Amino acid sequence: MDLAALAGLLKVCDLDMVLLDPQGACPTVETYADRDALIYSVTPAFTFRGRFTLPPDWCLFGYVHQTDPDASWCHGVSLATGMVLTVLPGAGSEFVLSAGSRLTLVLIPLSALKLCLSELGLGASLPAVGQYVRLFKPSGDATARRLEQLAARLTSGSGQSGIQQPSDRLEGASAYVRAHLMAKFAATPDDRPRCSRGRLMHYRILRRAEDFMRMHLHRNVYMQEICHTVGVSERTLRYAFDDLLGISPNRYLSMLRLCTANRSLSASDASRHSVKSIALNCGLWDLSKFAGKYRRIFGELPSDTLLRGPPVGLWRM
Repeated sequence: MDLAALAGLLKVCDLDMVLLDPQGACPTVETYADRDALIYSVTPAFTFRGRFTLPPDWCLFGYVHQTDPDASWCHGVSLATGMVLTVLPGAGSEFVLSAGSRLTLVLIPLSALKLCLSELGLGASLPAVGQYVRLFKPSGDATARRLEQLAARLTSGSGQSGIQQPSDRLEGASAYVRAHLMAKFAATPDDRPRCSRGRLMHYRILRRAEDFMRMHLHRNVYMQEICHTVGVSERTLRYAFDDLLGISPNRYLSMLRLCTANRSLSASDASRHSVKSIALNCGLWDLSKFAGKYRRIFGELPSDTLLRGPPVGLWRM
């Protein structure tokens, strides 16, 4: 499975991914779709930076079964095992997941969320914009165990056959969302993770630097002009990238070019686009070196990705 296929699995939103290590993109992903609930169990074998925005009619509820808190984060806030995340409609989410992380994600329509809120007596109105992406780690042992059990049940087999019936999964999704919401509204300030001032500063530097890189991906990008645009020294820029991504700005720019090329090749029509034109648009001018690096990371030549065509349902909004 390549990055484009993995990104297309969310189906309701566009997931933009950048690999942070040279390992090939070989995730383990299990998906279930039954009625309105979309359930995912995701275990990447690589560390990557991702971002997506939910459309106005979908919500995401997630549980982190396992991750490296020193390498994984969401909006600069460290992710930890046992943490719960809520992403409401229209919210943009930016994160890094370390290799070996394991998450259960549940996507439901906004209408289902409002109905659930009403049934729980919590009202049907959504939180303020600043609360659209929320992280917390339940402090109560009973609540934490229940959320873990319900999340694990969504993607585990049941019975001797090892196959869980769709009705059981749907019931599990409904039960998890209810427990998730109750725990979310009962969470205290101590249950919510904190981000240090230094980490927050690094996150803001990273975002501004990455935005500049993306805007000028088609040409040479120099560290001095990034530092000038962001308003920091080269040393501070390197500290920010090392803290949040574990690699240098130059290395990230190189991976950003390759992953953007992979994304474009996967979504393009071979009769209208060429490997050369896509590579040049990503600032990859040495086509022979590009082909070699691309094959080492993605396991195939750029031309093979282009000829295969986009996966079914890719980039659906």
